[in-house]
Amino acid sequence: MSIPSFGVGTFRLTGQVVVDSVRNALDVGYRAIDTAQIYGNEADVGQAIAESGVERGELFVTTKIWTANYAADKLVPSLRESLDKLRTDYVDLTLIHWPAPGNGVALSEYMAALAEAKALGLTRQIGVSNFNIELTRQAIEAVGKGEIATNQIELSPYLQSRKLTAFLKEQGIAVTSYMTLAYGKVLKDPVLGQIAAKHHATVAQVALAWALQLGYAVIPSSTKRENLASNLLARDLKLDADDMALIASLERNGREVSPEGLAPVWD
Repeated sequence: MSIPSFGVGTFRLTGQVVVDSVRNALDVGYRAIDTAQIYGNEADVGQAIAESGVERGELFVTTKIWTANYAADKLVPSLRESLDKLRTDYVDLTLIHWPAPGNGVALSEYMAALAEAKALGLTRQIGVSNFNIELTRQAIEAVGKGEIATNQIELSPYLQSRKLTAFLKEQGIAVTSYMTLAYGKVLKDPVLGQIAAKHHATVAQVALAWALQLGYAVIPSSTKRENLASNLLARDLKLDADDMALIASLERNGREVSPEGLAPVWD
């Protein structure tokens, strides 16, 4: 995989809350951090990284371009602003946050601008987020096969998107799972609870281990140091074939996020 399999997310966290979350994450062993322009916390993440004492070369930092910055004359300048906030010369991965089909900027235009950002050395890798199969195909056509590092999509035991993930695997594009715990809804699931009890693990660890075993990267967030450390232990949890089959049966197309005007027609 061209991207780390385990990172810390920062969605909905701002100010001192996100500074503490990222510093705690780095302290307990995380080395990948996911943020976005629209989160309004890039400067806070930059502060946390600076205060952590961890060398920049040890970190993998991802940000996402917001829809207002998709135009060819805006994308690169907006990314430079993100780099200033993050206190770094480059990010490791930059994503188009949403396809935003009604945004007035053609996919070919914003993908070309993203490729330019990579050519300029502002980002090491590029990718997309919340793209369906057809739009991912168009993105590949725009920048070339092998250029798209990942498609970051909502995935959880309740939303498994098998058609899309199979396509991404076929294309050699890594899958990054966000909202793997479905806003915490899966934490109350009795099936996952049974699997967790069997392995003396937490339900969160089971859900994250499921995604990892399918080959996905995960970026869970938490404001609690103990939960950040606990989630990381999912890397050591090995689910058996029975566990994976039980989790496969939980699919219910339980999508949590689909903003009008930004989301595509889902597969």
